[in-house]
Amino acid sequence: MSDEKGSWLSRLRSGLSKSTRRVTESITGLFTKKKLDQKTLDDLEDALIQADLGVAVAARLVGKLGKERFGKEVTDEEVRGAFADDIAEILQPVAVPLVLDAALRPHVVLVVGVNGSGKTTTIAKLANLYKREGRKVMLAAGDTFRAAAVEQLKVWGERADVPVVAKDTGADAAGLAYEALERARTEGCDVLLIDTAGRLHNKTNLMDELAKIVRVIRKLDAAAPHSCLLVLDATTGQNAHAQVETFKTLSPVDSLVVTKLDGSAKGGVLVALAEKFGLPVVAIGVGEGIDDLRPFEARAFARGLMGLPA
Repeated sequence: MSDEKGSWLSRLRSGLSKSTRRVTESITGLFTKKKLDQKTLDDLEDALIQADLGVAVAARLVGKLGKERFGKEVTDEEVRGAFADDIAEILQPVAVPLVLDAALRPHVVLVVGVNGSGKTTTIAKLANLYKREGRKVMLAAGDTFRAAAVEQLKVWGERADVPVVAKDTGADAAGLAYEALERARTEGCDVLLIDTAGRLHNKTNLMDELAKIVRVIRKLDAAAPHSCLLVLDATTGQNAHAQVETFKTLSPVDSLVVTKLDGSAKGGVLVALAEKFGLPVVAIGVGEGIDDLRPFEARAFARGLMGLPA
């Protein structure tokens, strides 16, 4: 394992520590008696639900454990190992990196999510990642409603040495996205990342704005956007489900990015989301630094969540 890979895994474990504690302390506390009985299974199910893994996942994990080990002597470490394997199985199908189509020039990525989810920072981190891979990247500051979002993206753009197409606060977001796509095409960019507003308190306006952005950029490229990422803040826990439902109706969401895992005890929600929606989780964030967004690895996450070595 390379040093970089090793350091990322240790950062992932460290970032998941709050979520890990929440899950493992509950499990460990249940194993005062050795044999696995129905009461312990019920308590385990409650512990998993409390840790934001969701009712369906908790029932699946505990059901399988009961089938295999009921009445047998079992340690908390064996239980955590079994759960980690089952969680990795749930997560594996959604651990899919975002693949940019080199033939598109640019591959248009629309990034959506509520304000405060880490959307603008995620765009900057993705830009940095693609730049390091040798790609030509452009950003569009499409959250024209918030001056702070535009300024933040400009700062990140300078830091990553990536051009940012921006307009004054209140400018038409769809018009800006159109101009950005025109410019990205002219300049031969590999990828265009478009930021958007996330004002969920007025869903009608947001729906109209996102629909207009999609409609307008399709005048230039009928297949755009080629990817639509929904950025979710792990600290919101079960509220993330409602956000996925909402944004799936507002925009062509086809994958997720989960941020702020390092600040949350609710990292288990990622498992619940994978089980319920099956949307690819293309990246996770465990820190504020520009390098703290990485492709999602199912086994490393599952074992980290259960407090086991990767």
